[in-house]
Amino acid sequence: MNDALSAAGVALRPDALIALRQVAMTADADPVLAALPGGFSTRRKGHGLEVADMREYVDGDDLRHLDRGTTARTGRLHVRQFQEERDRITLLVADFRSAMYWGLRRAFRSVAAAEILALIGWTVVEQGGRVSLLAITPQRPVVVAPRGRARGMLDVIGGLVEAHAEGLAAVRSGEKDDLPLDIALSRVDRLVPSGAEIVIASGFDNGGAGLADRLDALARRRKPQLVLVTDAEASRMPQGRYPLRLSDGRLVTVHLGRAEADAEAAVREIAGRRALVVNASDPVQDTARRIAAAFPLDRAA
Repeated sequence: MNDALSAAGVALRPDALIALRQVAMTADADPVLAALPGGFSTRRKGHGLEVADMREYVDGDDLRHLDRGTTARTGRLHVRQFQEERDRITLLVADFRSAMYWGLRRAFRSVAAAEILALIGWTVVEQGGRVSLLAITPQRPVVVAPRGRARGMLDVIGGLVEAHAEGLAAVRSGEKDDLPLDIALSRVDRLVPSGAEIVIASGFDNGGAGLADRLDALARRRKPQLVLVTDAEASRMPQGRYPLRLSDGRLVTVHLGRAEADAEAAVREIAGRRALVVNASDPVQDTARRIAAAFPLDRAA
């Protein structure tokens, strides 16, 4: 791969996606508020594996939760309280078909789609959920099974990087036999159980005649969420045909139609459903804040 194709914003780098964990955690998300007045953020107590607090033993407490260290130190029985675990599964769907491999300023739309899904994925695993991946490429889909914690996100990041590299290589070789999005999504319901959340990051190019029906079918037992990845700079260019020369000397032509009046809208309708609009040219910190507002940490399952 030459220098141009390995540049930031063109190639997808695992270290950059791993670093988005800190960006996701510091975005302006709404905190989980305590049930008592005061507005302090708290952890929910439950029966997970992560210790949330210690307190003195009271009659009826499970003796298996006794904390020997605290009991020995204080001379009074203490039990552990655990952070609540929620069986939340989120399938991250990355559209790496050929139409996603372009951008005018900061990054290709494909790279921005991966960043968006990484931001959401880190948020999910940090609150105890599990993440999985379906990456759609011009050649073959890349699937990662659901898994929690940081290990699950590292698996997803590995799948994103692998799929993106395959898609970029296919586009460079001139392969453009993309499936319509509705057909590419046909296996989604077999990848995650009922009740799972499905986040699709795509430009929704070539959605297919059955995209609305496909999303409606998914919505009966799952929760599809759409993120439309755009490049606002394209809407500012005059309508017409733009010849581009690739690094190997080949010429391609990009067709830009009339700019839409709502090009800067925060939400658009895709196949009858609302889609959050994210600009690939925006700094990733701005994208993180938009994602945090649209996908709050403590939204109902």
